[in-house]
Amino acid sequence: MSQDLANKLVIAISSRALFDLSDSHEVFTNEGLEAYSRYQIDNEEKILERGEAFPMVKKLLHLNDMLEGETRVEVILLSRNSADTGLRIFNSIEHYKLDITRAAFCGGESPYRYINAFGCHLFLSTHADDVRHALEYGIAAATIIASKSGGEHSDQLRFAFDGDAVLFSDEAEKIYKHQGLAAFSESEKAAAKKPLLGGPFKHFLSALQGLQREFPDQQSPIRTALVTARSAPAHERVIRTLRNWGIRIDESLFLGGLSKGAFLKSFCADVFFDDQPVHCQSASEHVATGHVPHGVAND
Repeated sequence: MSQDLANKLVIAISSRALFDLSDSHEVFTNEGLEAYSRYQIDNEEKILERGEAFPMVKKLLHLNDMLEGETRVEVILLSRNSADTGLRIFNSIEHYKLDITRAAFCGGESPYRYINAFGCHLFLSTHADDVRHALEYGIAAATIIASKSGGEHSDQLRFAFDGDAVLFSDEAEKIYKHQGLAAFSESEKAAAKKPLLGGPFKHFLSALQGLQREFPDQQSPIRTALVTARSAPAHERVIRTLRNWGIRIDESLFLGGLSKGAFLKSFCADVFFDDQPVHCQSASEHVATGHVPHGVAND
């Protein structure tokens, strides 16, 4: 990775996650690549509407302004477009005054293979296969789900995470899936002092907290939450694991199986990451949501 990207929080995002490309995608689906290319070129001066991840990206880039000129956050555009058809995307980036200067336009190929070269901590896309490949590369990644939420809720940048198979490995979830709740609770109680292994979002959360530490605790523009279906006695292992990692979560919600959507709305999450599709669909009623296709729930 280039020294220019060292010590930065690097987020890779697809063009369809950043902007609303539903009309042009419909052209591609119904009429093919040639018609899609012609449509994008004919409309390249027409500014795209904001996509699901736009508010989060805007807040991320604003952190650089708050650090008085020190660039600590980099957003990379990864796109299946060609550079020719991608001109409309960069015109829209310029219109919204987003400080995004690096991109990979892959001409129909998957862009995930450039994620490690850019040193990315997180990849957000609407293309599930690209997300799965990124996870296989060891990068935190999620498929952005269309949300019915109203967009920005808070001036803070707020990330919410599920626990098992997202921040943590799916070792405990496997017991729950195969042996049931009672066996899961007993196993977690017995292993309460044994830290869980890290899941795909551990390193992203660690990098995010490194950035968070650069602001005073009471004035931080970043806030994090763990929103998990776990309850006592399975809470202790989670708390001790985060303590062992040296990672602090601002808020921890142990919901004991309650639906997460209303709690995420109250937290005002910019984005919530969960491995289970049923939880993602529920959450997307209230907040922008990223499905993490990882672990036993996605086998």
